[in-house]
Amino acid sequence: MAHKDTQSAAPLVPTKKRRYIFVLMDNFTMLSFAGAVDALRIANRMVPDSYEWLLAGEGGDTISCSSGISYKLDMDLDEVLRDDTIILCGGTHVQEATTKRLLNWLRREARRGVVIGALCTAPYALARAGLLDGKRATIHWENQDSFTEEFEDVELTKSVFVVDGNRMTTAGGTSSIDLMLKIIASDLGEDVASMVADQQIYSSIRTDQDQQRLSIPTRIGVRHPKLSRVIQMMEINVEEPISPSLLAKEVGMSTRQLERLFRRYLNRSPKRYYMEIRLQKARNLLMQTDMSVINVALACGFASPSHFSKCYRAHYDTTPYRERGAQATRTP
Repeated sequence: MAHKDTQSAAPLVPTKKRRYIFVLMDNFTMLSFAGAVDALRIANRMVPDSYEWLLAGEGGDTISCSSGISYKLDMDLDEVLRDDTIILCGGTHVQEATTKRLLNWLRREARRGVVIGALCTAPYALARAGLLDGKRATIHWENQDSFTEEFEDVELTKSVFVVDGNRMTTAGGTSSIDLMLKIIASDLGEDVASMVADQQIYSSIRTDQDQQRLSIPTRIGVRHPKLSRVIQMMEINVEEPISPSLLAKEVGMSTRQLERLFRRYLNRSPKRYYMEIRLQKARNLLMQTDMSVINVALACGFASPSHFSKCYRAHYDTTPYRERGAQATRTP
């Protein structure tokens, strides 16, 4: 029995110190970056000299995160060692932060065989560089609609993180901790990873099988299986909306029963709730892609731009064209 415990114990020293190059994009999200770095820091307390890291970015001087705090960089986008791991940190306005120089640098390092990861919205930059083609990946749920429209060759999932070969992607927020705990467990053992999680008061370590968004019952605050099933069908079928009568039939209800169910639990009709889902997707596409307003309308199940504009204005108090114009003239 004692021999078995010895075999399963974590190694006391790392076989080789691993170095991470955290590439901070303009307006990166502090939470994702800090969670990842802190996991490595704590791992070094448990097993000294396991990890080291540098902060990189365009210009090699300073860069600001989305909350306005500036960070001093250690290096420019210079050539890294082949054994290094690049972790690209994204946040708000990721399209503007994805510069030609960054894309060329990522492609060059990828050709050299460097492992590259991306946190929060940074998978967008990897996809733009062509480094996720044919691979599984994830990105923050708010960016999933636009990502799917733009990158058809990427198998997008809703997982909190994905590791596919030499590419790693996370969904943002605390999911960077989950990815790092997986890496630490592989490098130093499950016991060390658990101790790191305990230090971070991280009580539930997620795997790549966990979904990034709360379940529908948790999100809407209602545990009703038929209501959840209908909402799930609505979210899946945005481009070609399903009529309330067919939705009701799918869950074994009459249209009137479905109406009463939505009124009781969500204080709106099924048609109104469905419209809100479609308009939210439309807003994401307008804000995050270069798709024309007409194509956005079609992607969200509107037969005509005029009807789309009318519905959009009623809900958001502005038109799709003004929304797109405000996005185009916004200062990054």
